[in-house]
Amino acid sequence: MSQSFLTQLEWRFATKSFDPGKKVSDADLALILKAIRMAPTSAGLQPFHVFVITEPRLREMIRESSGGQAQVTDASHLLIFCVRSDVHERINAYIDAVDPDHTLDDEKRALIESRMKKMMGTRSGKDLSEWAARQTYLAMGFALAACAELGVDSCPMEGFNTEEVDAILALPAHLNSVAYITLGYRAGPPTKAKVRFPEDELFTKK
Repeated sequence: MSQSFLTQLEWRFATKSFDPGKKVSDADLALILKAIRMAPTSAGLQPFHVFVITEPRLREMIRESSGGQAQVTDASHLLIFCVRSDVHERINAYIDAVDPDHTLDDEKRALIESRMKKMMGTRSGKDLSEWAARQTYLAMGFALAACAELGVDSCPMEGFNTEEVDAILALPAHLNSVAYITLGYRAGPPTKAKVRFPEDELFTKK
């Protein structure tokens, strides 16, 4: 069987110690970002934005706001996933993407807009943020899968001060950081075995 995400499941682990001398190629990075872009999200609204951070001083600042975790600076790339709160405005941008040449008549465009806004309902505040975060984590999962298939090590992270990171990145009001993925190559093999619960505790077949 050729190398794929499924054959790489045993290989991958949440890498905490990266070799700072090894860098992810531009070609592999492009594929990982493509996986994020192609990930499914509710209504296709993709309510997230990802910052690809390589600048050393910026990463040092972010590391200080991340409990000093070394992978923030030692990994090849740091991907910071942010949720968007401008989802209702984003609906119009989505419709423009669906119909870039404006070939749909006004009635059909209005119908699409009405259906999407009805689906989104009155989401706002905490509910909207949680909904956007769920979509963002779907995209993160696709990124981790792409890394595994490419043989790129990765580590998903939530242990950071979001307010401080938002300030470091000078994020606009409609963006808030929720998680990272560090990308690169492990400094050494895993120091402990992979532990997973047995199938009968995770799945019920009826």
